[in-house]
Amino acid sequence: MEYFYLQLLFWLSLFLLFYSYIGYGMVLYGLVILKRKIFPHKPLSSHTLPEVTLIVPAYNERSCIEQKIQNSLALNYPAGKLTFLFVTEGSTDGTTEYLAQYPQVTVLGGSERKGKIEAINLAMQQINTPIVVFTDANTLLNQDALLHLVKHYSDPKVGAVAGEKRILNADKEEAAGAGEGIYWQYESLLKKLDSELYSVVGAAGELFSMRTHLYQPVEKDTLLDDFIISLRIAAQGYQVVYEPDAYAMEKPSFSIQEEMKRKVRICTGGFQSIVRLKHLLNPFRYGLLSFQYISHRVFRWTVAPLCIPVIFITNALLMPLSRWYEALFILQCVFYLLALTGYLLERRKFHVKALFVPFYFSFMNYTVYLGFIHYLGSKQTGIWEKARRS
Repeated sequence: MEYFYLQLLFWLSLFLLFYSYIGYGMVLYGLVILKRKIFPHKPLSSHTLPEVTLIVPAYNERSCIEQKIQNSLALNYPAGKLTFLFVTEGSTDGTTEYLAQYPQVTVLGGSERKGKIEAINLAMQQINTPIVVFTDANTLLNQDALLHLVKHYSDPKVGAVAGEKRILNADKEEAAGAGEGIYWQYESLLKKLDSELYSVVGAAGELFSMRTHLYQPVEKDTLLDDFIISLRIAAQGYQVVYEPDAYAMEKPSFSIQEEMKRKVRICTGGFQSIVRLKHLLNPFRYGLLSFQYISHRVFRWTVAPLCIPVIFITNALLMPLSRWYEALFILQCVFYLLALTGYLLERRKFHVKALFVPFYFSFMNYTVYLGFIHYLGSKQTGIWEKARRS
């Protein structure tokens, strides 16, 4: 009888882990195919280009601000309909002074650093255009990004449009950077399917647009402002659309340590977001949005990391039962041994691409535990130390 419950726990945990990373994508794809047959896609109607404000939070970004401003000014959009707003709140490295030479750019400075979300809350009070686009200072946008974003606003049901995040990998990339790139390629596919089914569940702050009047001021200690903002728009009944032809290019983290710093902050913010968006866990009220949010986000931050040790331990206890369990346990050991090998080689600056996936999978779930500990043990603040990029 004890083996029965162990097997039940093992297979249930394995199913939930599989569903969190792969199964949901399969179900999502099937639902999208079904929707295409029942509700054929309707082309977007043409409309007049709306006025847009591009907001760039830029705290101490002197190292990349020159490239960012040139990229922004080169965007393909009617000059009279595009406003640039850089928020340099408390910068001490010359970012504010550098931007002063561009009269077409409005700069919100200030002598004190209060954090990105307070900077955004402040900036939103200055906006008088119907559409606002957020982008980070260390990312570069493709030339037609804004045109691709705003075309979706011809549909009144669309409240926000998220662009795609692309990681620029070098030829000899660290495991952290290469793993991040693989992860975002898969995430981009899921977001495309999420959007086609109903709505994206969380936009990436590297490139994200919205209808200005839908903005709700965000708590100043919020860690994942882009995630909270976009899901609160979806909770109002609007769709958050994904547009892969509008993309932000960003270099990967400088090292494993820098990527860990970034992932722990994201995971800490994930638990904070689950608490603040707990109303979205009610599928009777939010329907498809709840299904997508729970499957794509909540499971990744809560259920999947818990399943990993449960699968390993129960599998070890079940080995006397059959050779199948022995084989599965050996496969698990090999997988984690590859992940550990990838980590040790990476510390010696030796990169093996075959180890990127097991390493980054284990690394991501490890940072979830660290993020949870950090969430429970420290007071959250919207001010954080930025992770260095390559």
